[in-house]
Amino acid sequence: MRVAVLCGGVGAARFLAGLLQVIEPTDVTAIVNTGDDVILHGLHISPDLDTVTYTLAGATDAERGWGLAGETWQAMEGLRRYGGVDWFNLGDRDLATHLYRTHRLSEGAGLAEVTAEIANAWGLGLQVLPVTDDPLRTMVTVVDEGEIGFQEYFVRRQHSVEVTDVRFAGADAARPGPGVLAALSVADVVVIAPSNPLVSIGPILAVPGIRHAVEEARERTVAVSPIVGGAAIKGPADRMLRELGHEASVTGVARLYAPLAATLVIDQVDADQADAVEAIGIRSVVTPTIMSESGVAAALARTVLSEGAR
Repeated sequence: MRVAVLCGGVGAARFLAGLLQVIEPTDVTAIVNTGDDVILHGLHISPDLDTVTYTLAGATDAERGWGLAGETWQAMEGLRRYGGVDWFNLGDRDLATHLYRTHRLSEGAGLAEVTAEIANAWGLGLQVLPVTDDPLRTMVTVVDEGEIGFQEYFVRRQHSVEVTDVRFAGADAARPGPGVLAALSVADVVVIAPSNPLVSIGPILAVPGIRHAVEEARERTVAVSPIVGGAAIKGPADRMLRELGHEASVTGVARLYAPLAATLVIDQVDADQADAVEAIGIRSVVTPTIMSESGVAAALARTVLSEGAR
């Protein structure tokens, strides 16, 4: 069974880790958001690509949920001494990834090529594909400040400021990355991972051709709600949904995904909303979705595969 997963952030990485427990890695393609990418200290940083890579390699810092375990921070300490930009923490081990990526890109390699090299170096068996090789940047308009980059919002301001708009700079001119449309076309099941619908999945769908490809695959597409009991498991998805005029609930997620997916998987906490979800025009499946407990991610993956193959 071939599976393509639209991914962004920690929730998607945890889902992928569960998926790889129940299906051969060579049958899985992760299509990863690059709207979070940022150039800092002259380095090309791809947070979602790295979160997926480090998590699947078993190298992530378990307490933070991102970055590498066993990190040291001497480079950041040096930056602070000089008065440099220090709001985006880069561990000493993590810096090697960004140095390698930036160097290879400067040599003319595409982001997909470099991502494959990094994934291979970590011994990953699945395909990890950036959604595009072209520049794509999520820009967030916040109250009293105007438009800022996503990392400025998410990291520097700790996503504590109200959002009034989201824009995907470069999306109109971007092309799907190598292998992305093919992976969606041949997949037996397409999965929209439990990621922020607006700023993790949104940038992926903004690249011309990808939304249409997912719509074409609707009957074999399963989305997993990142909202449980009216709140995000991690990050600002619930607040962003409300601030941008959506309902922060599984029914709000259902309205966003109904044109794209035939099935929405929701947590047991939201079982009483299953009928309301189905009234929107998307099949509802109730199962545990909070992947903090051992075995939940694999069980969730089995449910998703079963529903997508119906």
